[in-house]
Formats: sequence, C-alpha cells, structure tokens
Amino acid sequence: MAAAEGTGWVKISATALAIAAVAAIVTGSFFNQKARRLASRIRELEASLAAALEKSASERRGRTRAQQALRNAFTQQSSDGSKQAAASAYPMAPIGTVRSCFSTRNGTPRQPLLVPLARACLVFDAGRVPKEALEGLAEYSHCWILYVFHLNTDLDKLWREPSRSKFKAKVRVPRLKGGKMGVLATRSPHRPCPIGLTVAKVEALDGHALLLSGVDLVDGTPVLDIKPYLPYSDSIQGATVPNWVKADSMLAVASVNFSPDFSSSLSGCWMQAAKQSLYASQDEFQDLIKELLSWDIRSLCQLNHPHNVSMENESHDVARGLEDIGDEESCQTLTEKPSSSSLGDVIYHLVVEEIDISYRIDDSSNILVEKASSVFSNDRNSCHYYNYTMWKNKLSIQDHSATNLQRVEMQEGRYVQFNRKTG
Repeated sequence: MAAAEGTGWVKISATALAIAAVAAIVTGSFFNQKARRLASRIRELEASLAAALEKSASERRGRTRAQQALRNAFTQQSSDGSKQAAASAYPMAPIGTVRSCFSTRNGTPRQPLLVPLARACLVFDAGRVPKEALEGLAEYSHCWILYVFHLNTDLDKLWREPSRSKFKAKVRVPRLKGGKMGVLATRSPHRPCPIGLTVAKVEALDGHALLLSGVDLVDGTPVLDIKPYLPYSDSIQGATVPNWVKADSMLAVASVNFSPDFSSSLSGCWMQAAKQSLYASQDEFQDLIKELLSWDIRSLCQLNHPHNVSMENESHDVARGLEDIGDEESCQTLTEKPSSSSLGDVIYHLVVEEIDISYRIDDSSNILVEKASSVFSNDRNSCHYYNYTMWKNKLSIQDHSATNLQRVEMQEGRYVQFNRKTG
C-alpha cells in the first residue's frame, strides 16, 4: 500500500516537472520572438533615421547650391563686370510693418526713447512669422528693431545704379550748427545701405501685433528683424562719444505752450481720431504733442531759412533728411541766424495720427501750439486697426503700475498692503 502511494507521488512530481519545463520552453520562446520583433523594429527606426538625416543633408546641400547660384546671378547682372556689390548682395523681405503715430517724417524723433509717449504697433507678416516665433518676447522690457529707411528718395538709384545715386559722403549735423560729418559717423537715414537700427520699449503682445513705445519710426516702416535688448551685453559701461554728440541743449526748446483755442480745435478732431488712436484720451494725446515739441523738430533748411510752408512743402523739406543733405546754396549755415522779426510769423506743421498740429516758435525757442485740424486719409481704417481700445486690457497692469495704487491682498489670513508708486 505504501509502495503504491510512493509511486503515485513520483508520477505526480514527474508530471509537474514536465509541465514546468514545457511552460519555461513556451515562455522562453515567447520572449525570444518579442526580442526579435523589437530588434527588427529598432533596425527599421535606425534605417528611417539614417534616411531622414541623409534627406536633411541633401536639402542643406541644395540650399547651399541655390544660394551660390543666386549670388552668381547677381554677379553676372553687374553692369561693370565687378563682383564688389553683387557678390555680397543678400535679398531680404520685411517680416512686418510699423503702424506708427507719426504720419510723416516731420516730427518723428531723431533718436529712440526721447519721446516716451511715442507709440507704434509692429504688425508681423503671418506668412513669414508664426505666432510661436514671438513666444517669450513680451517678457523683455525693450527690443532692438532693424528696419529700412523706405522714404528715402534715392533708394532706387542707390540699389540699381549706385554710381548715379549722387550719394554724399558727408551730411550736415544739427548739433554742429550745420557743419558736416562723415555719414557713417552719424545716424543719418541717407546711408550707403539704408538700414536703420533702433530700440523701443515693449508694452504688450497680441497675436501677430507688438505694441511699442518710445519709438522713432514713421508709419509704414518695413521691419527686417527684431532682437531682445540684453542689458548685460547691450549696455556698455564707459562708452564714449565725441563732444559734439553731447550737445543736446541745441535741440531743446525753452517752453511749449498751447493757445486758448487749441483744446477746442483738438476736440473737433478727436471725435473721429479716437476710434483709430493709440492713445486713451485727448489729454494724453496733447501730452504727446508737448513731448514731441520739447525738441526742435525743424530741419536745417527750416532753421536756416524760416518760411511759411504748406503741408506738401513741409514734407519736401523733411525729405532732405533730419540731418540735411540739401544743396549748400539753398541752405545758409546756422551761424547766420534769421532775424527775430520773421520767426514769429512762420507757421510750422506737425502731423501725428493724421492730425495736423500748427505751431509757431520765437527767437527764444518758445513754442506756441495754435490749432489742430484733421487730415485723415482713406486707408487709415485699414492701417490702424490696432487702436488703444484693443490694447486696453493688456495694458491694464502697466497703467496701474504707473499710478499711486493701494492694493490690499489676503495672505495667510492677514491683509498685506502694497503701495506701488510711479517709476
């Protein structure tokens, strides 16, 4: 009986061992197959990656060949057979356009940040600049802007026929009382390559539009590129400039006052202008006018030879450039100051957001702003669709930070009071 039971247990144990062995074989086979599939998949991925890398390298070689061919084409088009200009030509297209408060060049500040209230909206080309490219830009306080002096009257000849452009190596400089300086030692817009560089304060970002302040850009300016301003590298400690550059007092005026009738004339314009304006109110717009006229915006020709001008002639005078390159015979030197009796009779014009501001200036540099009149164009609605109302919500934080704001917040069961003063 005992022998029979022992034999039974042996058979059971043998069966169990056989089952375990079969299970181990099956499991091993399963994992081997899975490992082979994974290895095969890895090889496929490696082959795909190699093909993608080869395709990318091929495209890169193709772009390089295309760029070389383009430069060769420019070289062959050179009229004198030289490669000096054509071989180094790099065609560029604007990535955006500036919609500025400055309708004309006259009154546009000579340098950036001189007029903090000067605002502009940089509208990017959605086909060239996706929204993702602008992510993070609003976190900077300022940015650099590369642009084209598109209103220069010699652009076509300068690019197509440089030898006939009558380009002048020296320009008249306001701070030198009409004296001349090498153009590359100035910031004159009339340059061998008419590209400008400016810096502006970043106020807000909305989709493909960037609101800026402190600008010195005229409406319609094409922008080639923007870069964030980096104080640690862009602000150079110990940088020096020539003494004539420091003479800011030459461009400052003694006072800016408004006539009794100015407010009512501006009110008549503001009813229409407010719909497209970058400014919150008529009072803020008037503050902009005062900031602008705190600097003498007249050209050297206007300073040398005061005369009443129409808006058309005013634009013609400014076309000579803020740093005058007009004929020497047509403009006397600033050392010959006009008689004081003629100064008060001359009416000058400043066009801001297509409102014509007329003013006079006496021989002591006191400005009297007389009246405002509308000069709206037909395309204003399409050009200035980014107005203050559209930016208001995004500017709420900045507006509050510019006032004495008492704010009470709850923190850990206690009230904490913040007093943010004007910076």
